[in-house]
Amino acid sequence: MLFILALLFAIYMSSASFAWGADGLTFEPPVIELKGPGEQVQIRVLNTKGEDVTAACVFKSQDSKTVRVSNKGQVISNKAGQTKIEVVNQSLVQLVTVKIAEADAGSKVTFEKDLQPILTRYGCNAGSCHGKQRGQNGFQLSLLGFDNDFDFYALTSESRGRRIFPASPKDSLLLKKASGQVPHGGGKKLPEDGNAYAQVLEWIKNGQPRSTHDELKVINIEIIPSEVKMLPRTKVQVRVLARYSDGTSKDVTHLAAFQSSESVLASIDAEGLIQSGPLPGEAAIMARFMEKFSVCLVTLPLPETLNVNLPTRIDSQHYIDRLLSDKFVKLGLSPSDLAADHTYLRRVYLDLIGRLPTPEESRSWLAETAPDKKEKLALRLLSRPEYADFWANKWADLLRPNPFHVGMKAVFVLHTWLRDCFRKNLPYDQFAKQIIAADGSTFRDGASVVIRDKRQPDELTTVISRLFLGIRLECAKCHHHPFEVYGQDDFYHFAAFFGRIGKKGTGISAPISGSEEMFFLAKKGDVKHLRTGEIMKPAPLKGKIMEFTEDEDPRQALAAWITSDENPLFAKAAVNRIWADLMGRGLVDAVDDLRATNPPSNPALLDALADDFRKHHYDVKQLLYTIVTSKAYALSSKPNERNQGDTRNHSRHYRMRPRAEVLLDMVSDVTGVAENFPAMPEGSRAMEMWTFRSASEFLDSFGRPDPNQDPPCERSSDSTVVQALHLMNAKNIQAKIVADNGIASKLASGSGSIELAIEDLYLRCYCRFPTNAERDGVISLAKSKNQARKQTLEDLLWALINSPEFVLVD
Repeated sequence: MLFILALLFAIYMSSASFAWGADGLTFEPPVIELKGPGEQVQIRVLNTKGEDVTAACVFKSQDSKTVRVSNKGQVISNKAGQTKIEVVNQSLVQLVTVKIAEADAGSKVTFEKDLQPILTRYGCNAGSCHGKQRGQNGFQLSLLGFDNDFDFYALTSESRGRRIFPASPKDSLLLKKASGQVPHGGGKKLPEDGNAYAQVLEWIKNGQPRSTHDELKVINIEIIPSEVKMLPRTKVQVRVLARYSDGTSKDVTHLAAFQSSESVLASIDAEGLIQSGPLPGEAAIMARFMEKFSVCLVTLPLPETLNVNLPTRIDSQHYIDRLLSDKFVKLGLSPSDLAADHTYLRRVYLDLIGRLPTPEESRSWLAETAPDKKEKLALRLLSRPEYADFWANKWADLLRPNPFHVGMKAVFVLHTWLRDCFRKNLPYDQFAKQIIAADGSTFRDGASVVIRDKRQPDELTTVISRLFLGIRLECAKCHHHPFEVYGQDDFYHFAAFFGRIGKKGTGISAPISGSEEMFFLAKKGDVKHLRTGEIMKPAPLKGKIMEFTEDEDPRQALAAWITSDENPLFAKAAVNRIWADLMGRGLVDAVDDLRATNPPSNPALLDALADDFRKHHYDVKQLLYTIVTSKAYALSSKPNERNQGDTRNHSRHYRMRPRAEVLLDMVSDVTGVAENFPAMPEGSRAMEMWTFRSASEFLDSFGRPDPNQDPPCERSSDSTVVQALHLMNAKNIQAKIVADNGIASKLASGSGSIELAIEDLYLRCYCRFPTNAERDGVISLAKSKNQARKQTLEDLLWALINSPEFVLVD
């Protein structure tokens, strides 16, 4: 009987061995080599199709005294030796060789190399625990372990060294809290039989060494795979490798921290197992270890069974259309049809000059048949005076200071300068340079008003980095940026460029003063590191230290570096912001958050737009023209079966609500009654306003920034109940609709037919002619109520203004 069982087993293993060929499994790494006990490696298992099947495998060590393996494929060495791990996937059984070398006699657990990664991996120094600003329950660590000096002192010396008990290491408060032996608000973090607990215990036993003189430094990390395509509700295991200063690498998956940019699409657990959701799209999985980052891009294409007859490319050779189409193919998306002419007309008017076309302009353009009529229209709009008002208003959100800080005259000077820049089409690099290196009088030199408001080097660092580099460097002011490569040193080296701004003025309580102030290059001035107190020298981000004479302005050098070709962030930040203005969402979202851990939805397109922008010498009008004449910009907002879930790849147009000033001007235009504003000439448009302190309930309801809010201000396009109620019930809007000098009254008293009057209102509000059903419906309703013509037109105008087609840019 035993012989038969042995024979059957041999036959089974033989068949399994045969399956290792054509139908076998592939392992990463193929052979596991560990450098001493306590080392760990994550196994990835792939089938012959290249699909990750790690989560579906069963793992078993042939010698658990030499090596252990978890049910997720995490291999942990116990002692030197060699053994094999059995991996079972359905009917396949394969073995992986594991070799554990003798421990290096000189190697030992140290604080910086071993303890800090453990504290970070288990969340001890997270912002929700001991890494918060004042710590937790009397124990504070630096956020994510970016200050080794502070953390080492906190663990070993603070509170008379109560957290470490060298005489009896197992009784150290650090271990008893972390293992749950005594009450701990964070729960049980380090099980006593775990490898992390053993390493902390060894560190305490060995005298809590800080580091060794020849300790290796982490150069970078790599997440494997860096890109993966997944089906809905499937799993993929990642590995994280750290590369060190001596050229060696080590698996640190068990110590890495993971985060998903879109957890609804693809989530990741603490062990690095990605699980996809039911929806198509993309997600970026970030791995972090010892201040280093790496990203895995997860793609979840639409099922191929969904309406395969729809095209996946835009029929155009425009580089924007071509690069977007490449992404559609990858994701299985189908672009929407082109929008109707009247929709494009209304969209491009509002996007380029912030106003609606007149009925006459709509009739004329809709009647055109020339194939290049969209290109000609874009050129006409970019040459109109409203263009400068509209785009200056956008930039005012990003730069305009509180009038109580700088004075009303200074705010007016800044706004006038902004309008002049856009009227002249000042190249964007020159625009940036004038702001970065601004000097002169706040009563004559508009760019200097920015410095009047942002007076300190750290404040200017925050504003300039967000506007012209598209990064949120303010996080690095107090600690290392948790999602970036920049630390405190980078922040204060950058801030040092602004250390020699001289100020002179008559204000007795600057900046809370309306008096004139002058800015110039001072002979001296320095910036100190917040934590160390060290005087910092100017240096570009991750660049070399710069030295300057008394006559050389460091800000000129900074402006030259920011706008130079060697800095790719400048052009990318600019085109991404403008793309978001026109397309409803940036290629990187948010527009001032460009970083490796927040990748663009279409990297190739972002690079192409930036290259084109540089090639055309940072011509903003040329960039706008390029975008609005693409077919991608002209797509309909109506989704199809294969893009209805797309919210970031621009396979359809994303509807937006106009800016508050634009919407108020739209209401004034379609009613024919202008708004009156304090401190503005009669008949002025909201778009021409130069201060947020002009009272207006309408503008406040629709998202005008609070004048006390510090720039840069990014407006929200979300719709609210307050906005809907204001449009329906506000007295000033009702007064415009029924005004004797308004459009409804003029059309009612005119000689034209009621049909022509209805047509006029539709053209004013929607840039299109009414359908027969719409026209007949209005006339029929008026007859049934026996309404006067004026009342009918007033009711129609009210209804048109309160419709989504009016309130949204479709």
